[in-house]
Amino acid sequence: MGIWFSIQNKKIIQPEIFVESKEEKPEITLISVYDNYQVDPRLKTAWGFATIIKTPKELILFDTGGDSEILLSNMEKLGINPLSIRKIVISHIHGDHLGGLEGFLERNNNVTVFVPKSFPQHVKNRIIQKGAKLVEISAPRKISDFVYTTGELYGSPKEQSLIIDSRKGLVIITGCAHPGIVKIIKKAKELMKRDRVYLVLGGFHYPPISCIKEFKELGVEKVAPSHCTGDSVREAFRKEYKENFIEYGVGKIIEIK
Repeated sequence: MGIWFSIQNKKIIQPEIFVESKEEKPEITLISVYDNYQVDPRLKTAWGFATIIKTPKELILFDTGGDSEILLSNMEKLGINPLSIRKIVISHIHGDHLGGLEGFLERNNNVTVFVPKSFPQHVKNRIIQKGAKLVEISAPRKISDFVYTTGELYGSPKEQSLIIDSRKGLVIITGCAHPGIVKIIKKAKELMKRDRVYLVLGGFHYPPISCIKEFKELGVEKVAPSHCTGDSVREAFRKEYKENFIEYGVGKIIEIK
């Protein structure tokens, strides 16, 4: 039997006000460790998404792909020790983003897992049963220094994305963008009270090609569409963004200095 627990008596933490920090923003490295697009031929591809955010303070795993063996194998080939991960953020409930979590927790359960509050109870129970700490996300909040979640945004299913307040502007990372990629960008700008969006990265969920014009109007400087964006839309982004299009797939490393 799974371990059942009550969330009724949990302390409710009010979301932090997103004000620009006076501290110097750190260098950030983004590493694709699971994707159906490939950059490093040594690595395995599969339908799904997982990216590591490396800050001077810690490593954060955003999504876990659909298969833990592929995830852990790719991490090993990239020289990333699973035990070095302390936080995992799951964007939404679909198996190609959540499927690798259980196997990862068997390797390293000394982590905090941030999941949308709408996740089924049996999934939350399983995370606790594996020995990890569970944090349910509903509202926007800080995850780490200069790293924030949008909170659970309405979609089918509901989903959270990450916002990084980098030296060059906002970096927005999406799993599948079920709430709508343009809506997510607007929400990030609203939350952070910032106009400059340096990079939008991840799965854009087959948006209409007209969204590229909206990206431009929203001031998105660089794009790295992958996973579920769709080949035709991805190629349209490549054509429009030219040198500001980043080929993102498993093995890609982006340094933001």
